[in-house]
Amino acid sequence: MRWRALAGFLAVALVAAIGYGGYRLLTEARTVFLGEGCRITAPQGEVQLSVSQAANAATIAGVAHRKGLPRRAVVIAYATAEQESHIENLSYGDRDSVGIFQQRPSQGWGDPDQLQDPVYSSGKFFDALEKVDGYAKQELHVAAQEVQRSFDGTLYAQHEPMAEILAEGFTGDKDGEVTCWYRPGDGVKADTKKAFAELRRTYGKGTKAQGDTVMVGSGKAADGRALAVWAVTHARTYGFTEVRHAGLRWTAKTGHDGWSKDDAAPADRVLIR
Repeated sequence: MRWRALAGFLAVALVAAIGYGGYRLLTEARTVFLGEGCRITAPQGEVQLSVSQAANAATIAGVAHRKGLPRRAVVIAYATAEQESHIENLSYGDRDSVGIFQQRPSQGWGDPDQLQDPVYSSGKFFDALEKVDGYAKQELHVAAQEVQRSFDGTLYAQHEPMAEILAEGFTGDKDGEVTCWYRPGDGVKADTKKAFAELRRTYGKGTKAQGDTVMVGSGKAADGRALAVWAVTHARTYGFTEVRHAGLRWTAKTGHDGWSKDDAAPADRVLIR
């Protein structure tokens, strides 16, 4: 649509003009202007993301879960992704950099198509992070810079508060909540088979699906909440209109209002329709 293209052009121009702080304000305004967005709330505060940013954030958390990594790894990844791409899956960047983490094919991260696959690029980031001795106890910007080797590694530190809020929501912590909304008719025909295949690719073979029900192998409450959040952030992509889990229900029609009470929603699995 022309108005979407115009909005995107204005966003790029304004970001260049007003920098990071302005970008965050612009993101919040964009969710209102376009009638779509996602909201992550936690005791520390609230963050607004676009639907695509939130889907990428959910994927990052899912890959960390598959690899059995601690929450700190997810926080480092979010701060890095925010600095590198604003958590967008970019097809361009400095020199040959692409993707969420702006990884470079010329430096051996993978080919361009691979690096624009959020599951692949997140896995490569975490592979490198795991090689950083004691990363979980280091200052965030130090650990991130060991992976990225950017021009100014201190810049990652400014995103730590935001990254903590995102981790609260996307890893399934009980005090975090993620909800998304988008314009009616923006969704596609429901394709649960394709969605469940992507879930398994993200979370690992322990993810089980049957009919409209899905669960992560461990059965832990936090894992169920994280999986439900993945479903919400990918609802538009795969045509979901409803997600139910642990006494709560999200619908595409009422996404802006968040999750509502649903006593019939099971605690041991996530229902997706």
